[in-house]
Amino acid sequence: MAFALSSCFSRYLISEKQVRRHYAKKDIRPEIRIIKNDTLSLCIASVGNDTLPMLLLIHGAPGSLWGYMNLMDDQDLQNHFHIVSVDRVGYGKSRLKMKKKRKYVTSIETQAKALLPVFALNHSDQKVTVLGRSYGAPIAAKMVSLVPEQVKELIMVSPVIDPEKEKFYWFSKWGRNSLVQLFLPGAFNTATAEKYSHADELKKLLPVWQNLNIPTTVIQGGNDWIADPSNLDFAKKHIKSKKSQYILLNNAGHMITFTHLEMIKEMLLRSQLFKEKITAVDMKNE
Repeated sequence: MAFALSSCFSRYLISEKQVRRHYAKKDIRPEIRIIKNDTLSLCIASVGNDTLPMLLLIHGAPGSLWGYMNLMDDQDLQNHFHIVSVDRVGYGKSRLKMKKKRKYVTSIETQAKALLPVFALNHSDQKVTVLGRSYGAPIAAKMVSLVPEQVKELIMVSPVIDPEKEKFYWFSKWGRNSLVQLFLPGAFNTATAEKYSHADELKKLLPVWQNLNIPTTVIQGGNDWIADPSNLDFAKKHIKSKKSQYILLNNAGHMITFTHLEMIKEMLLRSQLFKEKITAVDMKNE
């Protein structure tokens, strides 16, 4: 059973050996660092000049910061962004000490607050672009709601945000079995704990959608077997911001940041290049 569960989600996790092999012959490699305080250890990987506008990437469940390697490796994005990918609490080397002894951090609000120290790494004069995927999307939204003055744009890809559409599978209950968990990677067990509290946590987010006023883009695949395509309808109904746009890719699955990388790139670069042109014109006129 443990082998079957590991096989189901192995594509969402990348081992340290795979990372070393991937970057063995590359000229540019992400810098790894740990942000630490008395209660938090937050592992991040970053690439690009830190004086460039920050692009913050938040993964789903299970997952890791290395799930965004294709974005971090892209030279065009490196030239225009300080790209920061972060391990959420409970994944990779990111940990949070809590007053109550709990094994997993399933609170979306707690997860979001744990990511806030990353904003201190933004050394540009521009606000941060935040991209969250799958289970990382609602965490990204909550985080943005805590510091809206520091965020330029929120992009949610394949978001799992509708509390009434949380999907469970034949193997879900086995992931909660304490014996099976002994043989599973820690990220799988964290993801399982998140899954069984996710619907309740999403209900707490309803006020966030109502008050989300920054530019927001929601991208959903029509053939997504993890995030029900109706999550897009939920977003349209509950996000009241007039600065929002919704994109349905009829034939896309869940991993849109891989299958539609060029589209994601174009979306990110279009906004940034426009800003650079405006700045250039202003300087010329002066």
